Amino acid sequence: METPTQPRRNLRPFIVLAVILSAIALGCYCYYLLNRGYVTTDDAEIDGSITTIAPQVSGRVTQVLVNDNQHVQAGQVLALIDPSAQQVALASAEASAAQAAAQVGVAQVNHDEAVADAEVADAVLFQAQQDYDRYRSVNPNAITQQQLDTATANIRTAKAKLDAAKEQIDGMQAAVVAAQASYEAAKVAVENAELQLSYTRITAPSAGHISEKTIEPGNVVAAGAGLMALVSDDVWVTANYKETQLDGIKIGAPVAVTVDAVPGVTFKARVDSIQYGTGAVFSLLPAQNATGNYVKVIQRVPVKIVFDDDRTRQYVLAPGMSALPSITLQGRPR
Repeated sequence: METPTQPRRNLRPFIVLAVILSAIALGCYCYYLLNRGYVTTDDAEIDGSITTIAPQVSGRVTQVLVNDNQHVQAGQVLALIDPSAQQVALASAEASAAQAAAQVGVAQVNHDEAVADAEVADAVLFQAQQDYDRYRSVNPNAITQQQLDTATANIRTAKAKLDAAKEQIDGMQAAVVAAQASYEAAKVAVENAELQLSYTRITAPSAGHISEKTIEPGNVVAAGAGLMALVSDDVWVTANYKETQLDGIKIGAPVAVTVDAVPGVTFKARVDSIQYGTGAVFSLLPAQNATGNYVKVIQRVPVKIVFDDDRTRQYVLAPGMSALPSITLQGRPR
């Protein structure tokens, strides 16, 4: 009696599945080997200094000398404000300074006259003293008592005039000091007026690109009102790493940075600094964990990464663009 043959199992699906799983495992292992010395995050973006350009004086805008997205150099004039009011203030301050300078001259002349009067009074006193001494040295019978009294009175009068002249010198010296102080104050007023006049020329504080321009010629602007933004040429990467990724990140560590806006290019960079505080701590409404409903959440810490690559000047790297930094890990602290 023949036994029925058992049907052969189809092992092909299991073999294919085993190959796929092996390939996945091998790929994961290779990825681990390639990236075990690096740490990366996709929570990163290009950052830079954005300065709000605002006037320091009020007035009507007469000229706007730049356009949106235009590159400017440090010190370049961006806009002009009507300087008429500041020019009038400067002329008035200069006139006051000239008047104060004249007062200094008058006070100095009066002081010199007081000094001369004192010298005359001193000479008169000296002569009166000489006459008195001469009368006293001769035979008392040769002069009358009236002559001696007159000589004595002349000495007293001369001393009184000398004392008055010295007091006049002190008064004139005080007047000179006061006039000089007024002149110095007038010069400060002139410098301030010149400074206010210079504020009618709005200049770029640094090199960069103009953005968000909101003014046109003829607009009346107030001091402190934003007119445009200046995006500095100096950019860096702010990467928010998980607190569990900070182990091994050292200041100065090399970084490879790719930017979504520049595909196929890897920029050289380095770790500049690590913020002493998580992003949540500096948020507008920091978390309050004293409510009893605490749930542990892995925090992120901003790491500043600066470029060491001249090629950044060849591409548009603007604040807000997405970046992918890969930091080379250094020796971990024990």
